[in-house]
Amino acid sequence: MSYQPIENYGIIGNLYTTALVGLNGSIDWFCFPHHDSPSVFAAILDQHKGGRFQIHPLLSEVHHNQLSCKQQYWPSTNVLITRFLTPDGIGELIDFMPIVSTRDPNYHGLVRQVRVERGTMAFNVACFPAFNYARDAHDVVLTESGAAFHSNHLKLGLATDIPLQQKGSGVCAEVSLSEGQIATFVLRQLDDGACGLPLSALETTDLFESTVNYWHRWLSQCTYRGRWREMVERSALVLKLLTFEPTGAIVAAATTSLPEQVGGERNWDYRYTWIRDAAFTLYALLRIGFTEEAAQFMNWIEQRCRDCSTGQCDENGPLQIVYSIDGKPVREETLLSHLEGYQGSQPVRLGNAAYGQFQLDIYGELMDSVYLYNKYGVPISYDLWTHLRSLLNWLCNNWQRPDRSIWEVRSQARPFVYSKLMCWVALDRGLRLADKRSFPSERQQWIEVRNQIYEEIMEKGWNATHNAFIQSYDCAALDASSLLMPLVFFVSPNDPRMLKTLAAINRSPQQGGLVSGGQVYRYQVEQAADGLQGGEGTFNICTFWLVEAMTRAGRVDRQQLKQARLLFEKMLSYANHLGLYSEEIGPSGEALGNYPQAFTHLSLISAAWNLDRALDQQ
Repeated sequence: MSYQPIENYGIIGNLYTTALVGLNGSIDWFCFPHHDSPSVFAAILDQHKGGRFQIHPLLSEVHHNQLSCKQQYWPSTNVLITRFLTPDGIGELIDFMPIVSTRDPNYHGLVRQVRVERGTMAFNVACFPAFNYARDAHDVVLTESGAAFHSNHLKLGLATDIPLQQKGSGVCAEVSLSEGQIATFVLRQLDDGACGLPLSALETTDLFESTVNYWHRWLSQCTYRGRWREMVERSALVLKLLTFEPTGAIVAAATTSLPEQVGGERNWDYRYTWIRDAAFTLYALLRIGFTEEAAQFMNWIEQRCRDCSTGQCDENGPLQIVYSIDGKPVREETLLSHLEGYQGSQPVRLGNAAYGQFQLDIYGELMDSVYLYNKYGVPISYDLWTHLRSLLNWLCNNWQRPDRSIWEVRSQARPFVYSKLMCWVALDRGLRLADKRSFPSERQQWIEVRNQIYEEIMEKGWNATHNAFIQSYDCAALDASSLLMPLVFFVSPNDPRMLKTLAAINRSPQQGGLVSGGQVYRYQVEQAADGLQGGEGTFNICTFWLVEAMTRAGRVDRQQLKQARLLFEKMLSYANHLGLYSEEIGPSGEALGNYPQAFTHLSLISAAWNLDRALDQQ
């Protein structure tokens, strides 16, 4: 086995956890029972030790190079279909996690159904779990109804009526099917030593249909009917998969440690929820009609505000930047040195050391999310306002401190322009909320500080030599986060300074800009030291930010609007065969970074919605 390209994977899930299924029929990433639980299959991080569950055609040497694999989703769902096309016939593998029965432990797992649509095909089935990131040993027990895998902390059963054979730490089987025949495999958690009974054909059909119906009902809430409906709906489906149903939190991505540069050290654990994601998440969900999900995430945000106490905050402020899906602060980052990493990209990380960073921008994103929810969702409570008011008063006394900002640099703290921008946003949204709801506030103080921040950004954050807003007061490098200035209404999209910044960013890196082939880098790592070695790909969210900034500028300059649409359409071509995106795009158009990435899909929804509206108004 060799590593699959990151873009070769589809994703399935049940609102508790997810799994990645490759074009070769192999599940190479599966954490259970939750998004941030230890892995059961992690071949994507170590092809030898990580563990996998593969169902794949058995081909003769004559036909070995004549296999073609394709994937698609069952229309408007997260049920994945992998097709194997061979000279002998066409096989189909259906993968899904039941939704409606997620509270029933008997169905809290994976269903894999393989069948032949044409001709006759033989399949190899290989299930080799590697519990706890391949750190825990386990026993294998074969029974008449499948196999059971017992580790110290987790017991899983593989139920099937296909005879299995033990092979080392896993099981395997060969099954030949003719047209119309079906074999089903169900992997689920066990409370005892049994492996569970195989599902009957009727039970499997019922689970499949109920899961499809769930996704159809959920997606029917989507109000987007624009030009890119299919891509927007797929992005919404991805965001729903990344949700943790008990708390409403949305993880940043399904994976950990997929590299931003193959062989590099920029590998992070994204199976957590960032305060920063709040505004982007709520804006995207509310814009396309998913008010219930927005309300659940708003409840999660409100609880974090209640948990914090400004009277007991440490040097990093009253809020932590990143939390686990159950709302607890992340407290560690550890390295798994026994795993080689994706294509040898080490280290493999658990947890995220950014939890200990001081990042001022999160307060602007927090206040923007609350403001948006109060405007487009449900009016916020007075109790929440009292917590927000305390946060804003703390911010008035701390906004001038240097920090690590949106990109979570691992170099020294600096006066980042983006962080100052978000401090302005926090106070601006606080003032708007207070006025809209007649809440008590320190209005005069907030106005004075807001004005002070604005003037300081215009004085120190603008570089007359480069004719652009820069990354920080002490670094004249360009930064794609400047593209958010018109999006948060700090400046007009047609302000001369913004248009000059757009022009500067739109140049190639060789000309001092950030755009290469229509794709946008966060910044040039050679010019802005971030404490890490190596390079990275272009950032998908930054490309969608550029689309939005040009779209807004296009309300006056129609050429900007035309360019925005072209850039957006080009960006859509970088999605994989299922419409999924990772965090970054590499030099050859390959996916890099954790996958699929919530930030990318959120920004796609926002860009599509605003671009549609602008095109309709021209």
